[in-house]
Amino acid sequence: MITANNLDRSKLMDVIWDIQRKKNHIGHDDITKIAQQFDMSRMELEGIVTFYHFYHRIPSGKFTIYLNDSIVSEHSGRPEVLEAFEKSLGIKLGRISADGLFGLYKTPCIGLSDQEPSCLINFKPFTNLTPEKVYDIVEQLRNGAKPSKICDHPETNVRYTPEPERTIFFKPYDRFTSLTKLNEYEPFEIIEIIKNSKLTGRGGAFFPTGLKWQFCRQNEGPIKYLICNADEGEPGTFKDRVLMQQHPELLIEGMILGAYAIGAAQGAIYLRAEYMYLRKSLETLLQTYREQGYLGRNIRAKRPFDFDIYIHMGAGAYVCGEETALIHSMEGKRGEPSTKEYFPVERGFNNRPTVVNNVETLSAVPRILMMGLDKYLELGTEKTPGTKLLSVSGDCELPGLYEIEWGMKLRDFLELIGAKDTKFILFNGYAGECLSEVDFDREISGENLLADDVLFHFKNPIEYAQKMSGIGLRAGGSVMIFNKSRDVLNVMKNVADFFVDESCGICVPCRTGNFLLNKKIDRIKLGHGEERDLEEIKEWSKIIKTTSRCGLGKMSSTALNDAIFKFPDVFGTVLSENTDFNKAFNLKDATVDYDRIINEMTSDYE
Repeated sequence: MITANNLDRSKLMDVIWDIQRKKNHIGHDDITKIAQQFDMSRMELEGIVTFYHFYHRIPSGKFTIYLNDSIVSEHSGRPEVLEAFEKSLGIKLGRISADGLFGLYKTPCIGLSDQEPSCLINFKPFTNLTPEKVYDIVEQLRNGAKPSKICDHPETNVRYTPEPERTIFFKPYDRFTSLTKLNEYEPFEIIEIIKNSKLTGRGGAFFPTGLKWQFCRQNEGPIKYLICNADEGEPGTFKDRVLMQQHPELLIEGMILGAYAIGAAQGAIYLRAEYMYLRKSLETLLQTYREQGYLGRNIRAKRPFDFDIYIHMGAGAYVCGEETALIHSMEGKRGEPSTKEYFPVERGFNNRPTVVNNVETLSAVPRILMMGLDKYLELGTEKTPGTKLLSVSGDCELPGLYEIEWGMKLRDFLELIGAKDTKFILFNGYAGECLSEVDFDREISGENLLADDVLFHFKNPIEYAQKMSGIGLRAGGSVMIFNKSRDVLNVMKNVADFFVDESCGICVPCRTGNFLLNKKIDRIKLGHGEERDLEEIKEWSKIIKTTSRCGLGKMSSTALNDAIFKFPDVFGTVLSENTDFNKAFNLKDATVDYDRIINEMTSDYE
């Protein structure tokens, strides 16, 4: 453990993790000792520990089970799997067994949406769960088996790639190949190549990568950082996990090339806790690069440089996917977004110029340099060249990972994945759009994009379809398919619950607004909703979107508003008239407990 003579706040989360692993919780005395060693108050430390989902203040069981509660898991059999866990463990969700052996908890998407239902047991993955499989797992654990010995090794099917010469990511790669370019180019030349490639952030923000690198390079400072955002928390997304499993060398070489370009001497991979099982293999590969002289001091290049990479483990906070929240988390603080007084390229990690890039973004860099700029620009579309990775789950025949060229029509993509009888799509996860049949003729690209609030300019879905057919769909990575048997309202309720749970709470519009929107959905589901509720959802959504500090709040109500607009029949049929009569009230249901008690009393007298 770090001593008071060697304080490094960025190591705080590692210390908390060490204690959590040993004791299954962070006790009162632990809080006192850690606070003293890092010269901070108990209150501040309590605020940090309780901010993260996977830190526990009370014992969480020798075997801590986290069952995914996303909507895809729900549709894949989660209720039966949860019942099996509760029966076999003898406890309810959110409890620990009397002997302290098991703790059972729910958690949001764990990056295994193509293999649902899934769970983590001591952060080891178990996939494609059935009640029978649950009983077998629990029995083995009771008999002394270790989760690491009986867990699954999730392998996602890469279902589709373009022809080899047009594929960017999922084709053979010889390790260290792209690093020969360090000897050919000056740092500014690599930046120019990436700028001209039109590569943009693939985590969902789509900011030009080369421009970000240029801004950081131009900022003076003796210390600069490059951080890989591997906190892939958007529900339904697992593309970064697959990249880190199948081609981690692309990520590492992308970071080395990026560090050379911007002048960074220190790099970090912020790895989400749900992917803790990937840490060992990544660290082994990092050591290989050190042994080959590509990490550490005096790396061979046209301008020799120093650069190394370490792994920082997250602890379960969706909001840490936002770059300033991620940076605060790395600094040993609550992972709360900051105001945009300074951008990270000006003042980021430890108040130094910092570049934060997504796994997919960094993994594209070595490929661009190796295939050449002209060849890369031949792929995709004019504004969005190259290929895009899409994580597909839900109601389709072929869930898994797809690498497509930008420009594919959504209708063609649905045919490719075997999606039949599709009613709607959550495109880009819970923070993305809700697409219906009126969107199927749009192409997946960055062409002819419109303002985010475009939806409110159309009178009805027919007018929308006529105007939007030529408007591109920017893809972040998640494609969740729902067929016509699925209830739109139930899905939106799951989305709303997620944002209430995951809001960091720092700004009122997001914290309170999403809570109120959730209550509106409850009201509508119960048959109490009125037309004015839909209008208020629209009005409140605008306030949340325009005044929230980060993207979580700005995008939290997008899918809901899309669904209300595109499925007026669904929302219209569940609305009550503006009257005191509650059509959802059922006298028989309301008196069922009373009738049961009366029957029991009557039988006793008999």
